[in-house]
Amino acid sequence: MKNVVALMGSPRKNKNTNEALNQVLDNMNKKEYKIKKIYLGDLKINPCTGCDYCGHKVNCVQKDDMDILYEEFDNADVVILASPLYFNSFNGLTKNIIDRCQRYWSLKYSHGQDYMRNKDRKGICICVGGAPFTFNQFIGINPILDYFFKSINVEQIGNYFISNTDKEPVETQEPLKNELEMIGKNFSTLKKFNIQR
Repeated sequence: MKNVVALMGSPRKNKNTNEALNQVLDNMNKKEYKIKKIYLGDLKINPCTGCDYCGHKVNCVQKDDMDILYEEFDNADVVILASPLYFNSFNGLTKNIIDRCQRYWSLKYSHGQDYMRNKDRKGICICVGGAPFTFNQFIGINPILDYFFKSINVEQIGNYFISNTDKEPVETQEPLKNELEMIGKNFSTLKKFNIQR
């Protein structure tokens, strides 16, 4: 059975980001995937201080709930990152945990250790923006996602970006929900995708 770590980065537990994430998770094959959903807002995680401890000692000097995520990443076969879009980037909760993955970047690039390289790991991002659709609306998160997934040695196989949820909440958009449902149902055979709705 494969371990799925799903990070729900919105502070609002019953709104659009959570609804979109649930459409995927609820439709994944429970005989194939063991799912652990983590609400980032429930964790106490300090920001990265840039102290460079991980550059010299591999681990992070801070001892907080990020240790929970480090352990989950170590055991994960699938990482699903779900976040709202704030000012055309990730919100603070989500960006904070990405920054704290500096220890993986240091492990890989400063210490030359291939973290979990022998494991086939896949990841997707679901990002939800309240503003109306624009072509470049999600462009700010793409390089962040690239570095994040590469640092934790996860192959990023897809993005699903959703616009205009202030006027059209996810729960009211049946075609969108159907697409998310199909991502969940077909996760084991997914080809690379990049969808913006």
